[in-house]
Amino acid sequence: MSERPPAEPRLPAAGPDRQRIDKWLFFARIVKSRSLAAKLVGAGGVRVNASKITQPSRAVAVGDVLTIATDRRVLVLKILDCGTRRGPAPEARLLYDDISPPPPERPLSPLDGAVPLRERGSGRPTKKERRAIDKLDRDGEPW
Repeated sequence: MSERPPAEPRLPAAGPDRQRIDKWLFFARIVKSRSLAAKLVGAGGVRVNASKITQPSRAVAVGDVLTIATDRRVLVLKILDCGTRRGPAPEARLLYDDISPPPPERPLSPLDGAVPLRERGSGRPTKKERRAIDKLDRDGEPW
């Protein structure tokens, strides 16, 4: 028979300083719904103290560090408090400390912020000129 990996320690899911991970993600406004939080955890997109979890019922406590892989970036959050409700965004920000590394700087291209200029009095561009302008704009950059 194959050996199973060691099971995660079963901790009580409720308590004054403990909360289910899916509820905490919902209360902290990391995800829009509790079912989306459960899907994120089930897909393996969340780590608690550097160990991958796949059960939405896993309890988290104050002081735990969550690493959350979203579609756009990776968030590293330290839990400061367990929420009691999904409140407004300023209230939700009090539940965690964002210790994520800053996003990488996007390299600037020479055309960033450049505004195309036309000679004064030359009128509107013709269809042929418009195609040439569009071709220049699309060089390597998707709309």
